[in-house]
Amino acid sequence: MSQNRHAHLPGEYIARHQHEQHQLLYVSQGVLAVRTDHGVWVAGAQRAVWTPAHTWHEHRVYGHAMVHTLGFPLDCTPFPGSTPTVVAASALLRELLIACTESDLPPQETERLRAVINDRLRRAHVTPLQLPRARDPRLADACRLVLDDLAQPRTITWLARESGVSERTLGRLFQAEFGTTYPQWRTNVRVFHAMIELTDGANVTEAAHRCGWATTSAFVDTFARVMGQTPGAYRSADARAPAVEPRG
Repeated sequence: MSQNRHAHLPGEYIARHQHEQHQLLYVSQGVLAVRTDHGVWVAGAQRAVWTPAHTWHEHRVYGHAMVHTLGFPLDCTPFPGSTPTVVAASALLRELLIACTESDLPPQETERLRAVINDRLRRAHVTPLQLPRARDPRLADACRLVLDDLAQPRTITWLARESGVSERTLGRLFQAEFGTTYPQWRTNVRVFHAMIELTDGANVTEAAHRCGWATTSAFVDTFARVMGQTPGAYRSADARAPAVEPRG
């Protein structure tokens, strides 16, 4: 079972690959997106991503990032399914993951830390912060229209008109492929991009405007509901993180 930590620079890309074992990825600073054929899963200071063994995936780094990874044997499967899972990283779990990826840990200490991590993972709350990939070309085109300009409050009526698909069909496609409504999908997309904006140095008001919220207070409420902390707290925590040195 492997465990390590790596520093990554903004915009760094880790090409498509797979692992022979399951992997838990936690980002104590910055944001990292895990992309598979099924969609994008987002790891940050409050979220860890579980990637099952033999899953082809690639990574994109946003901001200066410190990434902690732990490998798990094939018979250790705290989460069902064959696609990645995003889990809430409690304060205790975060500290355990950081401690477990310290260099030169004695094997006995690593074993004790991993035992507690396994216990906490079984209790971890699975979160919905993921961006599924559209397979139907009509839905893919509609999603691109929204992503091209998140600052604009695109309604499903506008989206149906611009994409040439009825509102009813679009709504059915979002439910069938993403298991969610269009407003719920758009909220997750905006929160993800707000995380990137905040990581890149935008203040709360700037992030709110760029990601399509009419007011800063509405942005704060939505971000806190999805992420479990306000955007100001998220931005401050990232700013307080230790300076990241690039990988050698």
